[in-house]
Amino acid sequence: MHLQKLASVAKFKSKEALIGIVGLGYVGLPLMLRYNAIGFRVLGIDIDVSKVEKLNSGESYIEHIPGAKIAAARDSGFEATVDFSRVTECDALILCVPTPLNKYREPDMSFVIDTTDAIKPYLRAGQVVSLESTTYPGTTEEELLPRVQEGGLVVGQDIFLVYSPEREDPGNPNFETRTIPKIIGGDTPACLEVGTALYEQAIDQVVSVSSTKAAEMTKLLENIHRAVNIGLVNEMKVVADRMGIDIFEVVDAAATKPFGFTAYYPGPGLGGHCIPIDPFYLTWKAREYGLHTRFIELSGEVNQAMPEYVVSKLVDGLNESGKALKGSKVLILGIAYKKNVDDMRESPSVEIMELLEAKGCVVAYSDPHVPVFPKMREHHFDLSSEVLTSENLASFDAVVLATDHDKFDYELIKSSSRLIVDSRGKYRSMAPHIIKA
Repeated sequence: MHLQKLASVAKFKSKEALIGIVGLGYVGLPLMLRYNAIGFRVLGIDIDVSKVEKLNSGESYIEHIPGAKIAAARDSGFEATVDFSRVTECDALILCVPTPLNKYREPDMSFVIDTTDAIKPYLRAGQVVSLESTTYPGTTEEELLPRVQEGGLVVGQDIFLVYSPEREDPGNPNFETRTIPKIIGGDTPACLEVGTALYEQAIDQVVSVSSTKAAEMTKLLENIHRAVNIGLVNEMKVVADRMGIDIFEVVDAAATKPFGFTAYYPGPGLGGHCIPIDPFYLTWKAREYGLHTRFIELSGEVNQAMPEYVVSKLVDGLNESGKALKGSKVLILGIAYKKNVDDMRESPSVEIMELLEAKGCVVAYSDPHVPVFPKMREHHFDLSSEVLTSENLASFDAVVLATDHDKFDYELIKSSSRLIVDSRGKYRSMAPHIIKA
């Protein structure tokens, strides 16, 4: 046992190890680039043939990751494949696959389980397997551990198992993979030691916790903290609006307090692959222990109601001008889930579009980061991004500012639109044709 652990640690410290990254999306690609940049050989594994072909051609499919970086990585040894038998070549296997919810808002573990089953036949002694996907406490222990040991390898002796949650924030210029501290929990102390050796080469600060469960719970707490606080400020927004108070002014003022307050700003709902989804992983798991997570569920209800609230404000605005919602032409500004990225996952903008279409609106969108509405698992619009000109803006009965990209010309939007429903507090000065939502 001791010799296998020492050999694995030595391979990572000497950078002789081959790093295998399974799942080449918003989490896997930045991690690949980081390991490649510091001199490791990296093999990317994905089930998507088109992604693999693009990467091997030196192209990127994520806006904030330049193609030049992918090409440079390819030229210095990075390779992508759909062949899972090559798992055997890797010294580390870092799993970066989706963990969505199903239609009952329960964890969909199929990607994690299918990926683990796909690598299982090719596991060998000396490897470390790290799960980075956000999930409920107990996943690594209950789902990965038995599968990894199925072929006779013993975790902690022959092979090493850790959980180390991703903390990527696409589009945030203040942090990169290297500078975001990395949480890690091991199935055994030996697992933790090997996992730490894997990550401390690439990440400035590695923070170890006592178990994989503690690491899984840490990631959920981070995301639940945001979800609950966003739910609170979204509820405050509705109350403030009814009282004729600008919630954005209030949050800005409260944020001047140098202690005990963190500014969270309201919006049209929650988006992204973490905040709208991850709290329900804990809610689901807590039921196994006979517990009811009231705070989490309440914030979920508030946040899920926000797209409907935005639509109700649009109805009010159109009503003032004597127009019905049905038959109105409505332009959604920004369909990515957050500003300055092309990430569409769980975007509240899409839900707003679906609500409007269901009510008989003629819906269009404009987003400088999403030129064509992408294929999504559950949503589809056959639309391309509208070019924002004075004439085009004026042709819509209303525009809904859903995502406040920096690339938008806000003065043009303000001067040319008949009605603006602003869900992001971009327009602070009052105007008759601007409605705060």
